[in-house]
Amino acid sequence: MPLFKITSLNSNTKILVWKITESFVELRQEVVLNENNQLRLNAMKSEVQQRAFLSVRKLLQQAGYSDFDLYYDSFGKPHLHDGKFISITHSHHFSAIIISDEAVGVDIELQRDKILRIANKFCESEFQFLNPDDAEYIRKLTVIWGVKEAIFKIRNEKGISFKDHIQVNPFELENKQAQAQLHFDNVIQDFKICFEEMEDFTLVYAFEN
Repeated sequence: MPLFKITSLNSNTKILVWKITESFVELRQEVVLNENNQLRLNAMKSEVQQRAFLSVRKLLQQAGYSDFDLYYDSFGKPHLHDGKFISITHSHHFSAIIISDEAVGVDIELQRDKILRIANKFCESEFQFLNPDDAEYIRKLTVIWGVKEAIFKIRNEKGISFKDHIQVNPFELENKQAQAQLHFDNVIQDFKICFEEMEDFTLVYAFEN
């Protein structure tokens, strides 16, 4: 099941999600890579990682681009040659990209109990509105982790701490929106957050306010 969904948030922003069911061979036959990314693919030891990498290129094709339109800066952040903003994510059998005229970040995460063990490593102020006994606790923690990943992808600066520098405001899952702030380097930056759940995964995307 290749293309899972395409969502146009507005005339300038599009999200594409791929459900990875194809084999590595099937994906590789349908993707042409530039030299640098061919080397990156060859260096990957996990076929799961290779398939995710190739599925992202399939999403690029769906959006009207190719691997030759994509490049990475010295910090590993992806860019498009036409100047549009792009963010990339993958987790297990899902991958996603977001393309926009404005700075954006995207993250997809599997909802799982493991997040309970690491919550204190990325949450601080959020514990004021989280309830560990709430049936939605894991799902809310997954949103918070995704928010912080998405914001980090926008700024992509060394020294940013998920726990100390990124704060997520109280939110309800049914609203599918939230607000967050980055407090870093004597600057406070506000972000608008949108999220959705698909199967047992949470997709989060962030925009600068």
